[in-house]
Amino acid sequence: MTSSIMFRSPEARARIAAWFDRFHERLPAPTRSREVSTRFGATHVLVAGPEDGPPLVCLHGALASSAHLLGELGPLLARYRVHAVDVIGQSVKSADVRLPIDGPAYAEWLTDVLDALGLARAHLLGVSWGGFAALRMAQAAPARIDRLVLIVPAAVVSGSPWQGLTRIAIPMALYRAFPSEERLARLVSGLFTTQDDLWCSYFGDAVRSYRLDFRPPPLATPGSLAGFTRPALVFGADDDVSFPGARLLARAKELLPRAETELLEGCRHSPPTDDAFRARLCGRIARFLGSDAATEVGDADVAHVAPPPASPGLAAPVA
Repeated sequence: MTSSIMFRSPEARARIAAWFDRFHERLPAPTRSREVSTRFGATHVLVAGPEDGPPLVCLHGALASSAHLLGELGPLLARYRVHAVDVIGQSVKSADVRLPIDGPAYAEWLTDVLDALGLARAHLLGVSWGGFAALRMAQAAPARIDRLVLIVPAAVVSGSPWQGLTRIAIPMALYRAFPSEERLARLVSGLFTTQDDLWCSYFGDAVRSYRLDFRPPPLATPGSLAGFTRPALVFGADDDVSFPGARLLARAKELLPRAETELLEGCRHSPPTDDAFRARLCGRIARFLGSDAATEVGDADVAHVAPPPASPGLAAPVA
């Protein structure tokens, strides 16, 4: 690689690729790795769960990957055929390109992915930046979505510029310029509800390896989502600097009248990374998605399918 839109150097890309492998090794269930073609470039997908399970397509947050997200959705793998897509422009595993954030590009990309996977229709789950991509799909191709789950999604509300500057932007800039354990601890304290050595180390490498993309995604409007009439479930975090939870959920009801909403209390942008929270979150998602999945996804399954403690979080911040 002689140049990269996403990474600061070939060594930076190799460093993040090694982290993907490390997180993939910790996944709680066997996975199948696929690479599919889209009009914007190759896209990697990790597939797990029973082959005859209802299809659930999942989109991770910025600076993350399919391996990060699958680790946090482990309880769902007992029932669903989960397709964790490496979001193009936001993961080391997919093409090194940046999609336009205005217009239909993300929906066109995801349509190509679903076509390549042979999924005419599926449940869709998006986290943070992945929530923005999921909303674009709901706008442009609503018939392809059965039920929609959004966890701290981008493109619904904007946070306080002052809090974003003081709690995220300045700590990130200081850490990138003068890395230290103390500066990294300050940075992650504004973003993650729980912290562990592995995840903090990864995030420190990520913010110094990626060419950070600070473009704010355009906010969705009720008119743009008028064609999406399927049920939705939206989670907000009450101490989310990027997308304040209470305001996010109020606007989600304006955008998606059929949405169920739930506030994650005591949570920052990235929710907890412990087995108890995974079981509660995945159980709630399973109840929303329907059928008898909720009886199969719960505390009894955590010992079998949840990842070990201190696994990486659901979403990196929107960079």
